[in-house]
Amino acid sequence: MTRCLNCGAERTEDLCAACGLTSAAAEFSLRRKLLARTAIFLVGSLAFLAAGNRYPALELDGMLIFIGVVFFLALALAIGVERRALRHGEVEALKRVYYGLIPLPWLLAGLLFVNGALDRSPPLLYPARIVGKFSMPGLLGSRRLVVTSWRGGQRLERVPISRNDFDRFRRGDLVDVDVRSGLAGIPWVAGVSHR
Repeated sequence: MTRCLNCGAERTEDLCAACGLTSAAAEFSLRRKLLARTAIFLVGSLAFLAAGNRYPALELDGMLIFIGVVFFLALALAIGVERRALRHGEVEALKRVYYGLIPLPWLLAGLLFVNGALDRSPPLLYPARIVGKFSMPGLLGSRRLVVTSWRGGQRLERVPISRNDFDRFRRGDLVDVDVRSGLAGIPWVAGVSHR
């Protein structure tokens, strides 16, 4: 007994009693759904990057690594589901895991956006000295100032900064880093200014 690739119902013959599709039609339907959901997942990943650029969390590097691992895991699952469907194997468990990962980038993007957009906490200015700069070009390029840390147990902080402000700062400058506590408790960088 196998399951229908489209609806997941158990079937004993080529025509599914639950959805009325043959095996070939169910395989085509599964591929179409995988493609549409993968597109939704990719757009959600871009929304996460945009929210991270708009309201950059202090620990953004760790978040980007996490979303990158989830991104490649989800794509590997989608490829695995599609390959198993080609061999007419059972795909229901992998399909459900993959479908469960689809909203994750959207939820994280929404969390970062709400954390920064609705934050009404007072600014906390931390003094720091710039020890380096980092710029990565691209569509959603990243620019960071590497500054001395104000938090215990850390030597350096990588502070996200806007493209306009990146050229204003030089190595060795004394700066004030404007950190907000965030509505969801995720500290984020509101800006950097000369001391």
